[in-house]
Amino acid sequence: MPPDASSPTLNEKAPAVLARGLRRNFGEFVAVDGIDFEIERGECFGFLGPNGAGKTTTMRMIYRASPVDGGQLEVLGLDAASGDFDRQIKAQMGVVAQEDNLDTETTVRENLRVFCRFYGMSTAEANRRCDELLEFAGLVEKSDQRVQALSGGMKRRLMIARGLISRPRNVILDEPSTGLDPRARQNVWDGLARLREDNVTLVLTTHYMDEAERLCDRIAIMDQGRIVACDTPTGLIARCSAPQVIELSLRRGPLPDHARPFLERAQRVEHLRDRVLLYVESPEALVGDLTKNLPDHPAMVRRASLEDVFLELTGRGLED
Repeated sequence: MPPDASSPTLNEKAPAVLARGLRRNFGEFVAVDGIDFEIERGECFGFLGPNGAGKTTTMRMIYRASPVDGGQLEVLGLDAASGDFDRQIKAQMGVVAQEDNLDTETTVRENLRVFCRFYGMSTAEANRRCDELLEFAGLVEKSDQRVQALSGGMKRRLMIARGLISRPRNVILDEPSTGLDPRARQNVWDGLARLREDNVTLVLTTHYMDEAERLCDRIAIMDQGRIVACDTPTGLIARCSAPQVIELSLRRGPLPDHARPFLERAQRVEHLRDRVLLYVESPEALVGDLTKNLPDHPAMVRRASLEDVFLELTGRGLED
């Protein structure tokens, strides 16, 4: 929905989001500790990190659900830190929260129509917009069903469709595919890809490494309220100490003492709860020796991932 006549003119050349020294405190606890980032219009920008890293708090400041305690924050060229332009910013923002807050007693179409009314649409305009969004979400055949009868993936697609009612320039997605099966996740990803084609800016958080690599142009890795790295997915992975990873399973117990010389051949070793990670340039020879000498600990080779980058930068995994 376009801003009203009293709204300031949007700067079409300004970034979608610009933050400098951005801070948010809860009493003595610093949730976001002076971070800098810039999100270009039309890109998909992801925040990656463990629970409590400050991702959701940062997102809430962007879509004006949480105040700014310090630093600079601009959204589409408008000063968000002051709070003076919250209404204008929200008019350009679509929000898809992690929690399912759909009205399960009404139909799919009625869920969308209610939000159309919030934006002051006429009946004819609301009907057109509902038709467009039902088509976008692949829910045309489910439009007259009650929401409680939908699968988890369908509900998630309806949540995304509802966040698009005002034709926002920026869409905020908090864990967009959490709890979905692979097919439902793929459907959500396809929908987000279509938004990218329309030059909509996407800002998301996720715990899924494949989702971050698939969707995001750039990713900011957060830990303890700070951004510890920001780059493209391939750029972040290139920072890892070695391109290949050997995973040794610990399902049958800890490694024996005679495993130590093999571990010392790796450039870096990470000990996790259920496996040991060996970072190497060329895994072939070491895998052969591990298979021969540690038969109770199956070895699997894979390329380095974003989770490996996080382990190297913070010393802990995303599940911590």
